[in-house]
Amino acid sequence: MAFYELYNEPTVSGENFGKMTWPEWKEIQEGLIAHIRRIDSETIILVAGFDWAYDLTWVGDDPFTEANIAYVSHPYPQKRDEPWEEKWEADWGYVSDKYPVILTEVGFCLEEEKGAHVPVISTEKYGIDLTSYTERKGISWVAWVFDVNWSPQLITDWDFTPSTQGRFFKGYLQSKRKQ
Repeated sequence: MAFYELYNEPTVSGENFGKMTWPEWKEIQEGLIAHIRRIDSETIILVAGFDWAYDLTWVGDDPFTEANIAYVSHPYPQKRDEPWEEKWEADWGYVSDKYPVILTEVGFCLEEEKGAHVPVISTEKYGIDLTSYTERKGISWVAWVFDVNWSPQLITDWDFTPSTQGRFFKGYLQSKRKQ
């Protein structure tokens, strides 16, 4: 199944990005949703929160009412300090109690690995905590990124040698296949 993700990483943080309220953002999204629905009434539309698609706190007070909407978060490890679970629940996890949520970018890399930068620096602990939390909540996720130049990388070369996170997520998915 395909999705329409309206904006990958919306943000209004900092002087360089301008300012926008949730009602203003929601109105823009609703306009785009209406245009899409004229040609496709069934495909799921993914709506991301602010803070580079991390923050979904606004959904509790003002969710979309249109059908086939799912919410997006990108909970990279340095978006919040450890322990993460309580913060994830408050920032985006609670949304999955009523609405579909998909984490369209998750990932980490070690500090010494190629492309290490805030907010992706962490260890396998992030992967363990994230997959455990999302399993309990029924939240889907997509590991980012299958590339040797963008990070956090799943592969280190075009022979497809897994990076630290590549090994972690590959092992995690293979363990699910055996169940």
